[in-house]
Amino acid sequence: MSRPVVVIVTPGSFAIPSAVSSSVELVVEQVAKRMTQEVQPVVFGKIVKGRALSETIEGVQYVRVPCPSPLGYIRQVARRLAELRPAIIQVENRPRFIRQLRQAYPKARLWLSLHSLTFVSRPHIGEAELRSCLAAADRIVVNSYFLKEQLIRKVPAVRGKVAVNHLGVDSGAFLSRWSEEGERQRRLKLAELGYTGKKIVLYVGRLIEMKGVHHLLRVMRQIAAQVPEAVLLVVGSAHYGSNKMTPYVRKLHRIGAQMPKHIRFVPFVPHSEIASWFRLADVLVVPSNHKEAFGLVNVEAMASGVPVVATRAGGMKEIIGNGVTGYLIGPSQLDKELAPRIASLLTNEALVRRMGEESVRKVMEQFTWERTAMRWLEMYRRALRMKK
Repeated sequence: MSRPVVVIVTPGSFAIPSAVSSSVELVVEQVAKRMTQEVQPVVFGKIVKGRALSETIEGVQYVRVPCPSPLGYIRQVARRLAELRPAIIQVENRPRFIRQLRQAYPKARLWLSLHSLTFVSRPHIGEAELRSCLAAADRIVVNSYFLKEQLIRKVPAVRGKVAVNHLGVDSGAFLSRWSEEGERQRRLKLAELGYTGKKIVLYVGRLIEMKGVHHLLRVMRQIAAQVPEAVLLVVGSAHYGSNKMTPYVRKLHRIGAQMPKHIRFVPFVPHSEIASWFRLADVLVVPSNHKEAFGLVNVEAMASGVPVVATRAGGMKEIIGNGVTGYLIGPSQLDKELAPRIASLLTNEALVRRMGEESVRKVMEQFTWERTAMRWLEMYRRALRMKK
């Protein structure tokens, strides 16, 4: 019996697969290749120079079409769908695509996989258009209960078709710093950077205001006063795959320039290389605002044996156990509580290790790509009445 075809339509903004794409493409790549025993995933993305128009990688077929504009892209996708005869068409993070595909394929099973609030909120989409787009979806899958609640608040009519599937991490790529090999690699990297003996505070992510990086930079003077060997590594840039400066990034650099011995900016690092940076950390800090739907960096740090200090907001409450795998801080208390929480970890290696090892255990139980893929397959089975 042939496997049912599941078409996954990426936004067309970035190449796929690629180490310099957004988290949406990363999720698709990691999950799709773990479902090939039961379904045939066909992933649509934009044409990329030097890549074939169609190729199969790890059992996943990638089809690339022109992307002159979002509307032009989804029209190109729609033209190609008829020949594939998919059992399910799954759109990633673009509600408008669902409505456009529904017009072309009125009887198709159309699912929306939603990664954040961005494209279900103004200025990207108005309330009336959002209701129309979500009504066209048969199923909506989100990455956190926070995102589910927010979506239902916006459009109560979708309540019965929203499911939650938490994201994951490649446990083979993110080696715990407390393992023998992880510790060895960590020492080598610290020596290479000239940070042997330093206490590493880490931020990984985009340098945009909603990520709250400025809160962390502002408290580094307090942290350094208590822990003179503390160094903050800020890994990332404003845009995926680019180190272009923005007014906000320049503001962060001005703050950092006041403490050059304690703050270092590391330009954009491809995701394929990021694991070695997580292993360096004594603590990862995620001071995002209330709109953070999930935050892959949380589980990637935890898989590396690193406790996380994060805002008690969005989907992060579903990942981090307060006082168990890290600390959660109320959004209004960041400037007051960040420094003491971070310093308490930097001065207590036993606590860092205990939280770090508990973080690894929690990730293995709940937040691996294998588990994410397994939950997707279970939803497909129910929808298609497939036998396991």
